[in-house]
Amino acid sequence: MDRTGWKPFLERWSEEWQIANPAEEPDADPWLGFPPASPEEVEALERRLGCALPPSFRDFLLVTNGWRNAGNFVWQLRNTDEIGWMRDLDPFMAELYDDRDDYADEGAALARSLLISLEADAGVVFLDPGDVDERGEWAAYDMFSWTASGPDRYDSFYDKMDDFYAGFHALDRPQCETQRTWDAKVDQARLASLAGEVDQPLTVLKEASRFGRDRADVLLFQMSAILGHADASNGFEHLLGRGHHLSWPLDEGLFTAEILPFLFAQHGRARNRGTGSAVTRLMKYGSDRVQQLIADYRRRAAEPGFQVPFGNPEFDTAVRALLADPAHDDAWPLLREALSTWRPMSEDHLVPITLLADPRTARLITPERGQEILAIRRG
Repeated sequence: MDRTGWKPFLERWSEEWQIANPAEEPDADPWLGFPPASPEEVEALERRLGCALPPSFRDFLLVTNGWRNAGNFVWQLRNTDEIGWMRDLDPFMAELYDDRDDYADEGAALARSLLISLEADAGVVFLDPGDVDERGEWAAYDMFSWTASGPDRYDSFYDKMDDFYAGFHALDRPQCETQRTWDAKVDQARLASLAGEVDQPLTVLKEASRFGRDRADVLLFQMSAILGHADASNGFEHLLGRGHHLSWPLDEGLFTAEILPFLFAQHGRARNRGTGSAVTRLMKYGSDRVQQLIADYRRRAAEPGFQVPFGNPEFDTAVRALLADPAHDDAWPLLREALSTWRPMSEDHLVPITLLADPRTARLITPERGQEILAIRRG
């Protein structure tokens, strides 16, 4: 990211920040930055430090000498007069991991790092001159004591700022063109997935999730589940908690017919292992409506003769027919053929994850076969 790229990016960020956090003075300047540093100021900083700055950070300072609200937990970045080595500005932080063999690499990075944050919520942002790529970019880190984990690494200062920008969108949800653009990309990824593409939709949905587009998490959850990812429900669970303001209205039909059977199958396995489950957590922390839907489902599932439907009637009939035929030791080819009759129940539905709720069909779907299902043109 050079000066020509930083300026429009930071202007857009500033305008969107004002949408989410309206100024008391309507005509106030939305710019979150400061006047640019002069080349002489940057050169003076480099002389004081005894080294050249990484390119993306140097060009950033030539656009704005400091920055306000660099993420929801970093309130200000330092200017050229305030930037300095961690060991000089915050010796306690520089020596934080001196006695921790399990954090030896992180401790070394802290000890030699350049501190660039001024005000933050019990945390720091820093650059590591000992971790440099072929472009001359230094690795960037942030670390907050309340996360109870070590520093998070990013390939460059720009990558760290891009993460801050996405985090602002995920938390503040400004109603702006950036959000509308991501919503359009999510819908395109949905259509691409139904057409049999796998990698590109996954990439788009993961990026949209970073920007707080909840529908992306719903679609990503289904793809991850059929691919056998153990943490498939992690990104989806938080949408259903109390106090979460969804950018996606809860699709109760899909949640009840497809998602809950899958979550209850996970719940049964977790109970056998003596571990927690998404169902257990949602019954404790989920919204009132989610808790009601779970209770209703649990009641129905306890009734005699209850069966989880596999989907639309044609697909359900085809799956039950192949399961009832004892002549077929390996029912996978028949199940694969039956997928031609599957239809999504809503625009949030990508794949029949109820197949994973019944042990007879779940055993047929390895991660490789899950990939094969996603590669089939569906619906």
